[in-house]
Amino acid sequence: MNIDRNLLRLLSEQKRPFILSGLAGAAGALMLVAQAWVLSGVIDTVFRSAPAWAAIAPPVGLFALFSTLRVLFGWAGHHEAKVGTLAIRNSLTERLSGTIAALGPSFARSAQSGRIVTTLLKGVESVDAWFSQYIPQLFLSLIVPVVILAAIFPADWLSGVILVVTAPLIPVFMILIGKRASAATEKQWNTMSRMSGHFLDMLQGLSTLKLFAQAKARRDGIAEASENFRHSTMQVLKIAFLSSLTLELVGTLGTAVVAVSIGVRMLGGHLAFRPGFFALLLVPDFYLTLRQLGTKFHAGMEGVTASKEIHEILDRASEIPEAGSRELTASDISSQPIVFEGVGYRFPGSGKPALDGVSLTIEPGTVTALTGPSGAGKSTLLNLLLRFIEPAEGAISLGSRKAREFSLDSWYQEIAWVPQHPFLFNATIRENLLMARRDATPDEIDTALKQAGLLDLVRSLPDRLETMIGEEGARLSGGEAQRLSLARAFLKDAPLLLLDEPTSHTDPILEAQLRKAMVELMRGRTVVMIAHRLETIRNADRIVVLDRGRVAQSGTHDELMTGEGFYREAIFSSMEEAAA
Repeated sequence: MNIDRNLLRLLSEQKRPFILSGLAGAAGALMLVAQAWVLSGVIDTVFRSAPAWAAIAPPVGLFALFSTLRVLFGWAGHHEAKVGTLAIRNSLTERLSGTIAALGPSFARSAQSGRIVTTLLKGVESVDAWFSQYIPQLFLSLIVPVVILAAIFPADWLSGVILVVTAPLIPVFMILIGKRASAATEKQWNTMSRMSGHFLDMLQGLSTLKLFAQAKARRDGIAEASENFRHSTMQVLKIAFLSSLTLELVGTLGTAVVAVSIGVRMLGGHLAFRPGFFALLLVPDFYLTLRQLGTKFHAGMEGVTASKEIHEILDRASEIPEAGSRELTASDISSQPIVFEGVGYRFPGSGKPALDGVSLTIEPGTVTALTGPSGAGKSTLLNLLLRFIEPAEGAISLGSRKAREFSLDSWYQEIAWVPQHPFLFNATIRENLLMARRDATPDEIDTALKQAGLLDLVRSLPDRLETMIGEEGARLSGGEAQRLSLARAFLKDAPLLLLDEPTSHTDPILEAQLRKAMVELMRGRTVVMIAHRLETIRNADRIVVLDRGRVAQSGTHDELMTGEGFYREAIFSSMEEAAA
């Protein structure tokens, strides 16, 4: 019957509006019975004695009153269900987006972006329909038939028996058809999720597709995905229409049997007009409620299917490491070392560890450069410092306290990060900068842009800071995007600075300018950088060479140049390339 325990748990969090909706439905059912009783009395009186208007005016007034109350109760029930649904939807959206954010970049990279977006938008919308349409109708289908049967049995027990015998046919057919419909709906949902992810992949990789002349082939793939979705949707609709036809047929036949039974007994003088007509007025509404449940059955199936996807993400909340409540301050980072103690980490599904027993100490106010071959674990170590992921083995400490004791918000507040491929939002230059510090003054913004080598460029633009930079900074060059990310770090002015090849997309002249500005930025801060260029590395207080997830070498530039190993070989290799 499209009942899902996760959705029921959400329903229990907003019981009051749905209880009120059910009570309004019960009151509306009583008004329906009262309407039918008054109307049958009026018609019986009119046909028997043709009374004056004054004689039937009171019951007609009662009929109008009951009709008005029924409409009001119907509206109230619908309104309360919407109120409860809106509260659940807001809560579910907040929890879902919060879980995705808490799971962090590692989850976003492992899952298909299009599928996540579909779950967050279409999934929540489908769950909305389950609460706002299916559940209120389910309540009505439980209440209205019982109230109608309680009214019909005293008036005409035979009609009541016919209703009791035929009514179960509707839920039986719903269950039988629902088993097939459930599988079709789940298939449709999976097809839609895959198609959404496929579309997003194509959009993001459009330049690559054009470059390799694969646009037509991928266009055919999109057409195939669309056709698969159309086919699965038509299968669901076919079953839904078949369900509606079956339920309409059962309801129509049931109404016809009751009508024939009442007519025959009236003609034979075995049933008075008023109770027979009263029962006949209620029979269509008896079946109508059950038939409407059948029409909402599809919304219920979609909601249950979407709930599985939604709670598959919400259930991963257990994977979110617990963060402490201690507030991290700038003085903590400026006065205490960051210590890695036997830290190990393995990505899910990977056969080898990304980091294996890494132990090192990052002294406050020093510059630590991480280098090593590709895949050595440099980015993983930086992600651990960023607390996007947590160590599977060992621990990271700040002084005498574990990093996990500090709240994530305060941890991020004291970190400035410049990734190799910065993400820029489809907003203005000002808005992208203010993500680093919302209360920055215009002078501070100009200073940060000047330090990053962007001030002249921004001033040359017609809209200056209000210039829209496009999705992922599409209107900026790679170097300009990197400098904008660097300007964020200048503006944030955090005591812990993490850099991932910050000058990799700049020309030699600009690189020299940025390096000079970065020397000023690094002064008095704790800096951890991933770098390979000699100019960037050689002045670091400590150079850590990672290889296969382990610390292979550690020391200053001069110390590492006196021994054998990756660092010395890499430096000589780069020098030979430069000379060539």
